[in-house]
Amino acid sequence: MEKNNIINEDIDIQVAERRNLKGNNFKFKKYLMFIFFFLIFLLPFIVLAFKSNLKLNFSGINAVKETINDDLSILGHLPYKEISKEKLVFIEPNIEVHIDMRKSLLKMRDDAQKNGINLVFLSGYRSISLQKDIFYSLKSMRNQIAAERAKVSAPPGYSEHSTGFAIDIGDAYKRETDFEVEFENTDAFRWLKENAAKYHFKLSFNKNNKNVDYEPWHWRYEGSIEALKVFEASNRNLKKQKN
Repeated sequence: MEKNNIINEDIDIQVAERRNLKGNNFKFKKYLMFIFFFLIFLLPFIVLAFKSNLKLNFSGINAVKETINDDLSILGHLPYKEISKEKLVFIEPNIEVHIDMRKSLLKMRDDAQKNGINLVFLSGYRSISLQKDIFYSLKSMRNQIAAERAKVSAPPGYSEHSTGFAIDIGDAYKRETDFEVEFENTDAFRWLKENAAKYHFKLSFNKNNKNVDYEPWHWRYEGSIEALKVFEASNRNLKKQKN
């Protein structure tokens, strides 16, 4: 008996702690519901912040694009690809233009003649090679630096004439004004200013242009999708200058 009593007194039987599982589950569910409703409350703010960040990112991308476009210009002139020979047609001996503008250009001249105005086509398409000769040869002959020459003639690869969509126009009765600012005082220029837009022609370098000298004789065609694409960057820059 004594031995048994000693054994009973020395052995401490470990009993597992009893827990109320139902109570714990209820508390856990309450915790999940609190998190759920908290997230729902924050959701509109998260979405708003995401949209704002996305907008800022796109603005940054656009700003980079604009900077790149600006960096492409040289001495105030934008780059233009040379049109393929297959898209060029003669309107007069030694004067070629883009086939898209031929009909409108000739109609403009015919309609002007009906009003007693005789338009003369001075220069149309010019290859990049020819533009190179014009730019560097005249720059040297006139003892001008590149920035000075660029005011009146585009560097090779940066001339609208290479696209085939540009045309230089004079007055048959005032040939002394060919390629001169004085052309603006002729009947031909006054007629063009009032009527050229009807035939989808636009003055390329007006008095508001900050980079290139005023050229009242230089007009470009914007009456086709291809032409609009070619001059889209130029029109965007002109819009910026006005603003």
